[in-house]
Amino acid sequence: MRVLGVDPGSRICGYGVLESQNGELIHIESGCITPPSRFSLPLRLKTIFEGLREVIERSSPDVMSIEDIFFAKNFKSALKLGEARGVALLAATISGIPVYEYAPTEVKLALTGQGRAKKLEVQKMVSLILGIPEWNKEDASDAVAIAICHINSSRINERLGRELIRHRRRRRRWTKYDISSPR
Repeated sequence: MRVLGVDPGSRICGYGVLESQNGELIHIESGCITPPSRFSLPLRLKTIFEGLREVIERSSPDVMSIEDIFFAKNFKSALKLGEARGVALLAATISGIPVYEYAPTEVKLALTGQGRAKKLEVQKMVSLILGIPEWNKEDASDAVAIAICHINSSRINERLGRELIRHRRRRRRWTKYDISSPR
């Protein structure tokens, strides 16, 4: 299975392509798509879209794994991040590639065993797993971490005989009518 991991961003979009063969991870390529800062947001998004399409054509991944939206303090930044995610999702969908989304805490937990691990800890673990001593940009290592998370999650679900579908948990709201009264 060949996985394209994407760490979306409107200024820097990291990507990483890994292949899993017989339980071994092979690093195919990774890098960052960095549109010029003088570009307007629509032009930056276009650059990211075209860059991801080139990566998809060049590496022919089977699936794309992408970081899910997380809580952000700055509303404008969160909106731009959402737009960059949309462009990445569109690039995968147009290419006919299924997309799997992982929360940042899921990725950190899958790699380090802690959902609140620091970025540097995740980067070190990615380096240990793949034998890559240094990363040019942390966005590229984050994207590779997302790809590793998907490969590990799909292996576990395959062993358990489950499909890789994320169900949304719903909280049960109790009302006074749920409790049976004695008669």
